[in-house]
Amino acid sequence: MKSNQAFGYIFRPDAPLGLFSRISHSILAFLARFSIATAFWQSGQTKVQGFAIDLVSGEFSLGWPRVSDSVVALFREEYRLPLISPENAATMVAFAEHTFPILLLFGVARRISALVLLVMTMTIQLFVYPDAYPTHGTWTAVLMFFLVHGPGRLSLDTWTARRYP
Repeated sequence: MKSNQAFGYIFRPDAPLGLFSRISHSILAFLARFSIATAFWQSGQTKVQGFAIDLVSGEFSLGWPRVSDSVVALFREEYRLPLISPENAATMVAFAEHTFPILLLFGVARRISALVLLVMTMTIQLFVYPDAYPTHGTWTAVLMFFLVHGPGRLSLDTWTARRYP
């Protein structure tokens, strides 16, 4: 007797897998783009003053952004990246954590965006928080997904490629 016959075909062990296989790549890619973009955007928001957009809390402050003094001190005392001054590092990271998540979210220049965020992730893992592998491993897997499989159909890169072959 087969295992699924024991339950009179009510329970099929492969049924959930069949359901999940129907979820489109584009939906998964959008969910992954949204999730990773949110993680980097929120990190970037902690580094600036005068500019805040948080859809969850409803906080909006549309002024001219500037890197906060406490973040420069953090880069000077805790992060200590090699070969770059704390002032430049803080500014570059704040810029990157606001620019590349937006590009990735909308599926614009996704390979470059994913690569920049992947380099940032590896830098954080190697030089700043080497014990945070579970988080950085997840970020790496999501970013590698975009490098390998693309942004999906729900992206401006795909729309542009179709419209202007």
